[in-house]
Amino acid sequence: MSEWPILSIVTFFPLLGALLIFLLIKEDSEQSKNNIRNIALMTSGATFLISLLLWVFFDNTTADMQFVENASWLGGNINYKMGVDGISMLFVILTTFLLPFCILASWKTVKNNVKEFMIAFLVLETFLIGVFSSLDLLVFYIFFEGGLIPLYLIIGIWGGKNRVYASFKFFLFTLLGSVLMLLAIMAMYWDAGTTDIVELLNHEFPAQMQTWLWLAFFASFAVKMPMWPFHTWLPDAHVQAPTAGSVILAGLSLKMGGYGFIRFNLAMFPEASDDMQTFVFVLSAIAIVYTSLVAMMQKDMKKLIAYSSVAHMAFVTAGIFTASTIGLQGAIFQMLSHGIVSSALFLCVGVIYDRMHTREISAYGGLVHRMPYYAFIFMIFTMANVGLPGTVGFIGEVLTLAAMFQVSTWMALFATTGVILSAGYALWLYRRVIFGELEKESLRDILDMDKREKYILVPMICITIFFGFYPQPIFNVTSVSIDHLIENNRQDMEAAGRLSHEPRIKTMDAAGEAAATTH
Repeated sequence: MSEWPILSIVTFFPLLGALLIFLLIKEDSEQSKNNIRNIALMTSGATFLISLLLWVFFDNTTADMQFVENASWLGGNINYKMGVDGISMLFVILTTFLLPFCILASWKTVKNNVKEFMIAFLVLETFLIGVFSSLDLLVFYIFFEGGLIPLYLIIGIWGGKNRVYASFKFFLFTLLGSVLMLLAIMAMYWDAGTTDIVELLNHEFPAQMQTWLWLAFFASFAVKMPMWPFHTWLPDAHVQAPTAGSVILAGLSLKMGGYGFIRFNLAMFPEASDDMQTFVFVLSAIAIVYTSLVAMMQKDMKKLIAYSSVAHMAFVTAGIFTASTIGLQGAIFQMLSHGIVSSALFLCVGVIYDRMHTREISAYGGLVHRMPYYAFIFMIFTMANVGLPGTVGFIGEVLTLAAMFQVSTWMALFATTGVILSAGYALWLYRRVIFGELEKESLRDILDMDKREKYILVPMICITIFFGFYPQPIFNVTSVSIDHLIENNRQDMEAAGRLSHEPRIKTMDAAGEAAATTH
């Protein structure tokens, strides 16, 4: 596969479908709309199948970048460079996996400007894949910023009543943070003479410069994630976005922030990350407790799940900045699991919204009597969101909690409180919507899920259960790259005179061996 530009094919293949829709099909009849949908679905499906080759041919035994493509571009050591390692490869596959479901979820709900809608989603897929595949800072920035445009249009054109306000707020928040990142990229180029990410990972920036660079990148990724108090754009964007837009926001857009923290803040600026660890822990602790309490007060289902996302992503930031193998394994697994579970929850909300055209919790109740399949599927993802053992949501939480406990007991205490609160608001939502008597006349004729909706959610159930019981395939991909990152981090800290003893948190294998020896 090294002879094929597989990453460029995966990245830009969706643009071929978008170009085909743009040039060949006019949206002048229902048949032409179906043709547009079919082309978009086939394009995104083919992209997913091609991306699976990355997993099939990925070498788990090396931390080096793989499937590397390098071509001269702007000169001055600024090249078009693509590649993935164990940290980024799974996010590429997560992106290509979710996009076909977004197309299917919009099959009947998007009736106007279908051509433009499908083109926007295919273009967005290219930008998202590019973010996780870029090995040049300028290329990364272009993909990172480019994704704002189609997502801005998706919310602003096909969203709810206050879609314009929500789309502007989303755009301005993320753009402001990204401007600071651009300034940091320029400073890094002047200091290192290159924008090559692999070379920059081995470049030692001065300690004081690291702090400013760390803050600039942090501002961009904290807004994208989003962390408290930069999260206020997210509930509005989720409420106003169409269902597929919410899936992209929760399942993929937020993950760019976590990926950026790992790839740049932690890996490139280890001294600054060490200095800012307490700062990140404080913000994460506030986010876990505060947004969980706010979620319990929500009347809109989408808003409740949106605040839940902020709380769950706070586990990710805390896990990342423990700077430990267990913490990073947990954070990456949490991001992947959240990408599946939160996307599924928004799709579940979309199922009943398409029938009743309201997301108010008070408008429902007793759906189990009319929608037993829906009640069962919604229950699985609610339990996964809570972190029930045996579901994919449990693995990431327990690993990040273990890492937090070894670094900061009080952080682990706050995080555990958040787990309890998440069970409270998730089960409260499920009880209000699903259980009870079917008293409302408007619900007496509501229909259960159709085949299309089951086809969307059943694969997500399989993944939720399978990786909940058997997470090893994920760890096989990520472990070597994470160990390499942690070892480089440790060496940098030793060189700076900040680490005079063995790290408190061992690798997962070393911790298991120690426990076995003690036993």
